[in-house]
Amino acid sequence: QVQLMDSGGGSVQAGGSLILSCAASGFTHSGYCMGWFRQAPGKDRERVASIHTDGSASYAESVKGRFTISKDNDKNTQYLQMNSLTPEDTAMYYCAGTGRYLYSCPVSRNDYTYWGQGTQVTVSS
Repeated sequence: QVQLMDSGGGSVQAGGSLILSCAASGFTHSGYCMGWFRQAPGKDRERVASIHTDGSASYAESVKGRFTISKDNDKNTQYLQMNSLTPEDTAMYYCAGTGRYLYSCPVSRNDYTYWGQGTQVTVSS
């Protein structure tokens, strides 16, 4: 059974940092695109960052230069380092995996098969 367990959310003040983690079980995430999405109340779920099997990363424009996605293949875990947080980053964050090899990592949530349960990030001004 495939499971993604995301954690690390919390409440911080603007300008602060958080590290989210996502531990995968039931499949080897190194063979697939992995990503982080977020969803704020009343808004669509949007891709924040993704990382390819070759380690290359891509980011939403809104987080470029502030967030860093990484993975540890030995631990089957991916991370999202979030710096310089703003209230606009407040959302439920979800890790996701495509479940199949792709030439490039997709942006659409519809292309991701596996999802974590979500971890809340709240940034106060």
